[in-house]
Amino acid sequence: MAPEAIRVVIGLGNPGPRYDGTRHNIGFDAVAALLGQRDSRRRHFDGGVLTDVEVRGRAISLFFPTLYMNRSGGPVRRLLGSNAAPPEAALVVCDDIALPLGSIRIRRRGSDGGHNGLSSILAALGTRDVPRMRLGVGAPPSAREQSDYVLDRFAAGETDMATELVERAALAIECVIGDGLDAAMNRFNRTATAA
Repeated sequence: MAPEAIRVVIGLGNPGPRYDGTRHNIGFDAVAALLGQRDSRRRHFDGGVLTDVEVRGRAISLFFPTLYMNRSGGPVRRLLGSNAAPPEAALVVCDDIALPLGSIRIRRRGSDGGHNGLSSILAALGTRDVPRMRLGVGAPPSAREQSDYVLDRFAAGETDMATELVERAALAIECVIGDGLDAAMNRFNRTATAA
């Protein structure tokens, strides 16, 4: 896939202050970190907030669905349809409990891996050929429910790693946009201990 292929970056999270800073919202946080202080034009789009920015000299849309995670697919489908953009032109950024905290895993396509937001998007688009960047938030303790774990904020001993992950993920998104998926995979698909 050529670097110019990615046109839309989607940060997944749940809406409202109750979910700010939770593990499940780290995709949203990473895309917001990419936005940073860039000049942008923000507007509401059916089921989300759309921000147009320039990244590495290219016009890119950053999209934050404002419905709950498991209903992200509809707004993403409508956005891509309104821009005549194929699923391969979108990069979905989301959390992943199967990866150690601090890890990044970029893929061109694949299953939803049990992630409700990604599942909703793949179902709405009718394909698994959607690039995605999974951000490792670590696995829940064995006795703890997965849903409770991802909806909690990071523990005190994890906050530095989570902050560093968000910053590194923003760089990884920029690399995908500017250099392409292969370059970003080669540079960022490492475990946290190898980073």
